[in-house]
Amino acid sequence: MYTTCIFCHGDLARNEALEEFPVGRRLAFDGARGRLWVVCRRCERWNLSPLETRWEAIEACERAFESTRMRVASDNIGLAKLKEGLELVRVGDPVRQEFAAWRYGDQFGRRRKRAMLITGAVATAAGALVVGGVVSLGSLWLTSRWSKTWYLNRVIHRTRDSRGEPVRVLRRHLYTSRLVPDAEGSGWGLQVDYIRGWDKRSGRALRTMMIQGPDATGMAGQLMARANRRGGAEQVIRQAVRRIENAGHPEAFLPEAAEMAQRAFRRSAKDHPPVHRIERLRKPLPGTLAGMTDSMRLAVEMATQEATEREALEGELKELEARWREAEEIAHIADNLFVPEGVDSFIADERGRTDADAAHLSRNA
Repeated sequence: MYTTCIFCHGDLARNEALEEFPVGRRLAFDGARGRLWVVCRRCERWNLSPLETRWEAIEACERAFESTRMRVASDNIGLAKLKEGLELVRVGDPVRQEFAAWRYGDQFGRRRKRAMLITGAVATAAGALVVGGVVSLGSLWLTSRWSKTWYLNRVIHRTRDSRGEPVRVLRRHLYTSRLVPDAEGSGWGLQVDYIRGWDKRSGRALRTMMIQGPDATGMAGQLMARANRRGGAEQVIRQAVRRIENAGHPEAFLPEAAEMAQRAFRRSAKDHPPVHRIERLRKPLPGTLAGMTDSMRLAVEMATQEATEREALEGELKELEARWREAEEIAHIADNLFVPEGVDSFIADERGRTDADAAHLSRNA
């Protein structure tokens, strides 16, 4: 049973209310379609469960939902909170607007509030320092430039290339990476800039890879979550949902989004910096993952999440299980980047010694 968020690689926590499914503090379930999600309380994204025992878990969720009085419900979606603290979201047959409000409202709203709080706190602190004479405007400007550089050089995604080599995507790579239509015009792909290796010792040479198919869908969803770090207001979320509705369904929207991104990117080609100055960009290029409009960015993130789940369900969840395993592997690597070598082997030796001592005591008893 997987315990790591497939998107942010955070711990999904545990619950003691459902013996059939002890992972997560908020679960969403759709009994008619046989879907069970664990909602990550860190990033608020919905992780579709790849477990073969999901039907038993869904039935347990339904029983628990019906047994509690602490619940609110509309015609199609209900929310219940158990005494143990576990929250259950029951999904019926909502229209897309209603479903989006439940599924994406929390995550986009939380991101927006966090961004506003951080911006306000930074502005207040900077103003106080200048007024108090602690720093000059020139020093503040230099500090701002340094902070921006540090921010853009942060790692936002770790994965592997087509040869299995570890790669890092930095935040600044959202300024140049983009959706691209395929040669036939009926599909789309993802062009991603990156640097090799898990950590800074691996070098900083800029490279580019082209990703197609389910891999592009999964990676685009994860990168768009970073591009949408400021979230969105309710009105912008509604605009994003309308974009998908106008296309008919998420799979039809993504090729359209790639075409629009391509046109915007080409229109601004004369303003693109030379290749050797790409790493010095301070603003995203038009048509890139970070350079699309707010509603388009949110729509792409929504569409990729739903497309990933459809592909996973049609493929008997094998692709989704592979992404869960990768998420847990990368979470483990990220947690141990600054841990001295030999710690894992030391822990394993100590566990083995403890088990051996316990077995010896039980035999003597």
